[in-house]
Amino acid sequence: MEQPDPLIHQPVRLKIMAALKALPVGELIEFVRLKAIVAATEGNLGAHITTLEDAGYVVVEKDFVAKRPRTRMMLSKQGRRAYDDYLDYLREIIALSES
Repeated sequence: MEQPDPLIHQPVRLKIMAALKALPVGELIEFVRLKAIVAATEGNLGAHITTLEDAGYVVVEKDFVAKRPRTRMMLSKQGRRAYDDYLDYLREIIALSES
């Protein structure tokens, strides 16, 4: 990879990807919880999640719990691969700077 993935490289999206990558495969996190972790506004987080979902990096599930809407998300297989590639890119930069 010559350049970092621009979808992941944006600071808020990088935080989102890192938080979702920390979850076990297949585990979903609620929007409200992710909002607290990333420290973003609802609108800002929603826009970034949509960008990542459109890219196929994030899977979003919406349902209801006791008649209240709930939005949860997780990294897709493609998203996990993209995040791993992004980390490899950063490791390459570090290795080059150390040599």
